[in-house]
Amino acid sequence: MGLRNVLLALWIAAPLAAQQWVVYPGGKGPGKGKHIVFVVGDQEYRSEESMPALARILAEHHGFRCTVLLPVNPQTGEIDAMMSDNIPGLEQLRTAGLMVIFTRFQELPDEQMKHIIDYTNSGRPIVGFRTATHAFNYQKRKDSPYAKYGWRSKDPEGGWGRQVLGETWINHYGAHQKESTRGVIAGGMEKHPILRGVRDIWGPSDVYGLTTLHGDCRPLLLGQVLAGMQPDSPPNPEKKMLPVAWTKTYTGESGKTARVFATTMGHGGDFRNEGFRRLAVNACYWALGMEKKIPAKSKVDFVGEYDPNDIGMKRHKTGLKPADLRKR
Repeated sequence: MGLRNVLLALWIAAPLAAQQWVVYPGGKGPGKGKHIVFVVGDQEYRSEESMPALARILAEHHGFRCTVLLPVNPQTGEIDAMMSDNIPGLEQLRTAGLMVIFTRFQELPDEQMKHIIDYTNSGRPIVGFRTATHAFNYQKRKDSPYAKYGWRSKDPEGGWGRQVLGETWINHYGAHQKESTRGVIAGGMEKHPILRGVRDIWGPSDVYGLTTLHGDCRPLLLGQVLAGMQPDSPPNPEKKMLPVAWTKTYTGESGKTARVFATTMGHGGDFRNEGFRRLAVNACYWALGMEKKIPAKSKVDFVGEYDPNDIGMKRHKTGLKPADLRKR
């Protein structure tokens, strides 16, 4: 094949590859010129709907360029939440100023996983939601050089989740789908920039169990377990409050230290709560070192509709391709 034909083939392939993820270009606003890459792949909590919604908010209201990478079935080209071994476009992390990750038990091919670990080691910031504490799970390819990042790893203990975000998967502390979460600001953290304008956090997610948070974690938000699935449900008096959102730092192989924000909230219904959306937006500003630009009340109105399917395995919307999200 001559050079001309090679270039033509690449020219044709480029837009086809881009159809496997979605870009919201952003523009005016404090985030202009900043690139946020979302790495999405959880089977249960509707991250394939909540993360594009958050990306649209950050792009439309705040100016950030947001690229959303999703689990895609290579045979159909459709978004498939049950996929655990294909998130196309991870090379986009090379130009990211921030990685937002919401994955669960992914076992990615080495060539894809390399981009996540290269980013992790780069010293650039990370924001993780809910199941990102157990982001990876190597069962089929235990000989992969990346198997050590699995959530049950012994070396490093707790894998990627505990080392980078501060904890791995422990258990459902609140009863799953029976006990919801009220967010209570941790003592002394009332003036933290991530919590600026954040009020009345409630979500249908249950509080996750924790051991001792790893590293220099600083809890921002405590989760009060409610004995019911409504915002006014009474607290469960037998369960103490546990951290559900915190900051920390992580220093990877580059020797550069990254800002990290993690929350174990992230149920699709949590994003219906204005306070939780504001927490998420503010966390992205803070992670990027832009805390002085966080307004008194960040704009977090949805851009377009947000009507996620119920949580659960195999309950995701079917027949959608990344290009369909772009049209929204």
